[in-house]
Amino acid sequence: MTGPNSLFGPLDPARDAGYVDAPKRKGFFTDTSVCIGCKACEVACKEWNDVPENLYEMLGTSYDNSHSLNANQWRHVAFIEQPAGRPQRPAREQVDLGMPTVGAAPTGVAEEEKPDFRWLMSSDVCKHCTHAACLDVCPTGSLFRSEFGTVVVQDDICNGCGYCVAACPYGVIDRRKGPEGDPKVGIAQKCTLCYDRLTDDQRPACAQACPTESIQYGDVEELRERASARVATLHEQGVMDARLYGNDPDDGVGGTGAMFLLLDEPEVYGLPPDPVVTTKDLPAMYKKAGMAAVAMIGGAALSFLGRRR
Repeated sequence: MTGPNSLFGPLDPARDAGYVDAPKRKGFFTDTSVCIGCKACEVACKEWNDVPENLYEMLGTSYDNSHSLNANQWRHVAFIEQPAGRPQRPAREQVDLGMPTVGAAPTGVAEEEKPDFRWLMSSDVCKHCTHAACLDVCPTGSLFRSEFGTVVVQDDICNGCGYCVAACPYGVIDRRKGPEGDPKVGIAQKCTLCYDRLTDDQRPACAQACPTESIQYGDVEELRERASARVATLHEQGVMDARLYGNDPDDGVGGTGAMFLLLDEPEVYGLPPDPVVTTKDLPAMYKKAGMAAVAMIGGAALSFLGRRR
């Protein structure tokens, strides 16, 4: 099986999509160790891509008011609050990100008895997978692989079937449910890596707005090298929990166009630890279904011939 979304062997998404003089594959490297949770990327993404306001509300479990990626939230900065003295990880191994504190109501608990916390911040986004299940299942061709190796939704072709929503192993893509009157209600929506900006040789809006350069944009292969060097630096500084996510071309989705430096297990950030393209078994399923169909046709033919005799 070859082509724009082959499930087997190495591929260059842009080249295999038929772009003869395709530029190098573009993507993101998000360094969560320098993310300050300002959410400038969320705002920039909404402003540039005309994404409607999400239902912002405090849930009482976090200071994060945008909650998750969805059709109206193409970038999401997760706020993860952890007790500093968790038994599974000694406090000396934790990373002090220098996050500002928020004043709490006065209590009768002495300061030295109050629990300490650390903040983990991470700006999540569509992964632009090498083997993208959403591309495999889209019946209309609304989803396509761009010349930059990114996965883009064409609003005017999407019929809102939702197959891509179920196929995404990261739960990124979603159909827009509101606001009322929006012409894109019912249509699948997600990050396009600011495709219109890339064609004009500009950086994506989120990377342009990030004040700490936590979100870095560039050639995927170069970003992988940069990410590996950053992890090595953190390890030298004693931050042994630093690890990369999405940078392995041999993982279940063939590597992604958006990779992350994490300071804890992927599950802590709401990411699947071992993502697998959900359509990987389709070739075998089609083969077995074809064999079954041939057997049924053969059996029907033999039965018909037996009756004629």
